[in-house]
Amino acid sequence: MNALPTAQPSTAQSVWLVAEREIGSKLRSKAFIISFAILFVGALALVLWGGFTAQDSSGTPVAVTSDARQYVQDVPGLEVTEAPSDTDARDLVAAGEVDAAIVADAASPTGFTVVAETSAPTNLLLSLSQLPSVEILDPETGPGALGYLAALGFGIVFLMAASLFGGTIAQSVVEEKQTRVVELLISAIPVRSLLAGKVIGNTILAMGEILILVAIAVIGLTVTGQSAVLQGLGAPIAWFAVFFLFGFVLLATLFAAAASMVSRQEDIGSTTTPLTMLVMAPYFLVIFFWENPVVLAVMSYVPFSAPVGMPVRMFLGEAQWWEPLLSLVILIATCVAAIVVAAKIYENSLLRMGARVKLSEALSR
Repeated sequence: MNALPTAQPSTAQSVWLVAEREIGSKLRSKAFIISFAILFVGALALVLWGGFTAQDSSGTPVAVTSDARQYVQDVPGLEVTEAPSDTDARDLVAAGEVDAAIVADAASPTGFTVVAETSAPTNLLLSLSQLPSVEILDPETGPGALGYLAALGFGIVFLMAASLFGGTIAQSVVEEKQTRVVELLISAIPVRSLLAGKVIGNTILAMGEILILVAIAVIGLTVTGQSAVLQGLGAPIAWFAVFFLFGFVLLATLFAAAASMVSRQEDIGSTTTPLTMLVMAPYFLVIFFWENPVVLAVMSYVPFSAPVGMPVRMFLGEAQWWEPLLSLVILIATCVAAIVVAAKIYENSLLRMGARVKLSEALSR
């Protein structure tokens, strides 16, 4: 009796088989597990340290005039100094004796204004039941330390996750070429399904990492009593996850395509170095220019840096409600275009062994 022919898997099945293979191989890798553990322990330690540091038992020193005392009567964590007048309260701020002053202001929607020297204490603003008007005596200095920590956090997470998984995708592609396993794979699975599976598998792992980091941040801030800070970070973190998803797909596809152009592990850098620089650029830009609204605005619309630039701008209150939506549309459009180009490069280069495939050749066939 003749054996029945084995049915070829569908495109969706092929993609998922490759994705499962990618996920399984990473989860069985000791180096991968160790790097995950180090990242998570470091993130938890940072969140707990920042939370406990922010809990100052002495409270935030503020000057309050008699007609504004009612607004801070039930606000915890304050060291209140009575000021005879608005002028005296401002003088205490200018002299550095208090961090801020709260004065009555009939023109303010809340009935009072917070006066600060260079930046209003974030903990004070988050503790107040209503967002008050803020008056800065010396407005030349940019946002405070909390803004820098937020920029640092978004930049580090994006850099580490994108570089870690981008590098593993590139190494996986070249290893399969070097051992000729790829020839067996594409005999059963279409080339584009192989590419899609690799990207989807690593995207699942990367998003899992991001979600775990978000959970660590939420738990850490809640345990340390920083729920007000967590509330301010909620929307930027959610948008960061959305931007990271599409930004990672964009980078992962390009890393796979770049790696397919070489046949040896030692040659990976020759094609992936430009992509590594694109991954590193948002981190250094946000670290050095987090106080520069122009640079952050440009970053928030450039697809490779939008996952970092836009959440930072949202946290600092510099982005309008429609800007994340517009930036996301640009990122998705770029992602689709990159997938089309990368798929062609991958398909034309995957079976070519020996010398590095030139980009013009990979695109021309």
